[in-house]
Amino acid sequence: MPKLWNQTIEAHRREVREAILVTTAALVAEHGLRSLTMSQIAEGTGIGRATLYKYFSGVEAILLAWHERQITGHLEYLAGVRDQAGDAGERLEAVLEAYALISHESHGHYDTELAAFLHRGEQVAGAQRQLRDMIRDLLTEGAQTGDLRDDVAPDELASYCLHALTAATDLPSKAAVRRLVKVTLTALHPRAAS
Repeated sequence: MPKLWNQTIEAHRREVREAILVTTAALVAEHGLRSLTMSQIAEGTGIGRATLYKYFSGVEAILLAWHERQITGHLEYLAGVRDQAGDAGERLEAVLEAYALISHESHGHYDTELAAFLHRGEQVAGAQRQLRDMIRDLLTEGAQTGDLRDDVAPDELASYCLHALTAATDLPSKAAVRRLVKVTLTALHPRAAS
């Protein structure tokens, strides 16, 4: 019986934590970062302030936890996309397109102040390294099979891909994002080297 009780308590804690994260993200989108208080979050979540402080020390801690969850979800999604495609070239295309679409869809969801706050931490740098490594590994594999160019180091090409695809945030449509991915991929083929 104690094991079931502990599992129930842990499930409840996860639900409360998730409700706090979702409520905070919605309130920031509605009111902005500067005006948000722990009292508003507690009220929006339907819990007391004392309970809220048992989970998080302040608004910034909640936002960082929410952003970490978002980053982790994106990386897991990209790994899943990679693992479902065929050869290295197809996996690379799938990952680049998924990444560009994520960038495109998240543009404009945050105000400048919130984006600056969320992107200053080590968690973003770590996620960028993981993504660059994933792309580098696909580029290396594709170069070894002759499907992708081998005259430029895979690390450099991975950086190129990520920088080129930052333009996806400003494109007007998913079709435009897909065209950008095609242009980026064209530069990775062996014939582009000649």
